[in-house]
Amino acid sequence: MKIHLDTDLGSDTDDACALAMLLGWPDVELVGITTAIDPGGRRAGYVNHCLSLAGRNDIPVAAGAEVSLTTRQCPGGIPDDERYWPSPVRPRPSPPGAALDLLDRSINQGATIVAIGPCTNLALLEVARPGELARVPVVMMGGSIGPPDEGLPPWGPTMDWNVQCDTQAARIVAASAQLTMVPVEVTLRAHLRAAHLPRLNAAGPLGQLLARQGSAHAEDNNMSELARTHRGLPDDLLNFQYDGVACAVALGWSGAILGEVRLAPVLDGDVLRFEADERGRPTRVLLDLDTADFTERWLVAVAAAGLD
Repeated sequence: MKIHLDTDLGSDTDDACALAMLLGWPDVELVGITTAIDPGGRRAGYVNHCLSLAGRNDIPVAAGAEVSLTTRQCPGGIPDDERYWPSPVRPRPSPPGAALDLLDRSINQGATIVAIGPCTNLALLEVARPGELARVPVVMMGGSIGPPDEGLPPWGPTMDWNVQCDTQAARIVAASAQLTMVPVEVTLRAHLRAAHLPRLNAAGPLGQLLARQGSAHAEDNNMSELARTHRGLPDDLLNFQYDGVACAVALGWSGAILGEVRLAPVLDGDVLRFEADERGRPTRVLLDLDTADFTERWLVAVAAAGLD
């Protein structure tokens, strides 16, 4: 199966976890990687570093849009201290249009596109080349459509980072693509835990990097306190596996339960949410998942990527 990954790797550590899973998942060909909201190619540099750790520099990488279409700014920060990246990582900028060309090449190969960051690159492609996104399946991490399960953090659309970073781009993609949406509230059930660290540290340099970053993320975001205040979370929570779940859905993982929902985007001030509406566009949506099966498959895939 051919996959194209569009990512904002370098912010939340789950992007690197998702990339590692794709590298080790059986019968998957990662035909291209583009980076979204990537000032000066910093994120592309981090992607290249992860690929080097796995011995996979054969995969084409292109740095994409530097700023949000909506705000014309680069939202959030990109941690670069030694707790996340033990050695300096050089940026890898690309010429203008390189990311769109790589996306187009992947689409021509029939690759499924997995967007695990803001949809800026995909929206720019659709604006520049109308109809492109309708040619292949697109799986989008993001699009809050309902409340989380009881016992999980009561996060709503404002915590939907990928969508809120570039609401204009999300609306373009939702209106144009063969879309599968992976809502934030469903992915809150999948966790990176301290209990997983021994297996990650045994999975070669890439697994060790994931372990290092997961621990740093937990410390910086006070995940232990979050876990103490929500009974649906494990005591040793390090992070949520938002992006890994989206990639597993794109791969046709059997533990994902999907349904079709007619959704309409609603912009409430600066916040974009998606509502069920009989006049809305039919959209495949992740409704439930087998969390235990996902975790084991993720760990096995990361080990395969790190020790390949």
